[in-house]
Amino acid sequence: MTGKAVVVLSGGQDSTTALWWAVDKFGAGNVEALTYDYGQRHRVEIGCAARIAAAAGVPQTVLPINTFEALGGNALTDANIAIDNGRSGDLPATFVPGRNLIFLTYAAAWAWPKKIRHLVTGVAQTDYSGYPDCRRNTIDALATALSLGMDFEFTIHTPLMEMSKKDTVLLAQRLGALDAMALTHTCYEGERPPCGKCQACELRAKGFREAGIEDPLVVA
Repeated sequence: MTGKAVVVLSGGQDSTTALWWAVDKFGAGNVEALTYDYGQRHRVEIGCAARIAAAAGVPQTVLPINTFEALGGNALTDANIAIDNGRSGDLPATFVPGRNLIFLTYAAAWAWPKKIRHLVTGVAQTDYSGYPDCRRNTIDALATALSLGMDFEFTIHTPLMEMSKKDTVLLAQRLGALDAMALTHTCYEGERPPCGKCQACELRAKGFREAGIEDPLVVA
């Protein structure tokens, strides 16, 4: 692929794999990482993202957006909500309403003056936590809205969209990203080493187990 790309980098397994995908497709010199400080309880992920970007050899920008913290109502920004609490419509307590929509909108606004058309995110609608803003139809609709709203044609790349966790682990292996997995943070409880019990830890462990690969984070 030609041109430049910005990757939404949370510091987690999927966004790290997406970063290595972008470097492979566009070249490290054409990729930048964007991380959000949105008032998340487990701020360890911000430091993880910085180390991951450095390992990938790409520049990283951290944008402060604390609106989600002010809104509350989810387990990732509100300490009074338990990770395993149910939500209306069966959405998990870890669902932050509008998070991926806002992240990609800010990514587009940040990319626009740089004339960067390619936005990359690690969202997936397979083996995910039930978040509606991870679905293909959501991302496609958003790409259309951003392109129309900024009069600039954006492409949102979702290399993991149709992949299981096993597939994403195998992709990371092919891209040479396994060492970087030791730098990532996935645990909803904010623990390093990971708690191994929350939904994020269970999904991650399932993926590595089915791929027949030891998780570098657990090994480390």
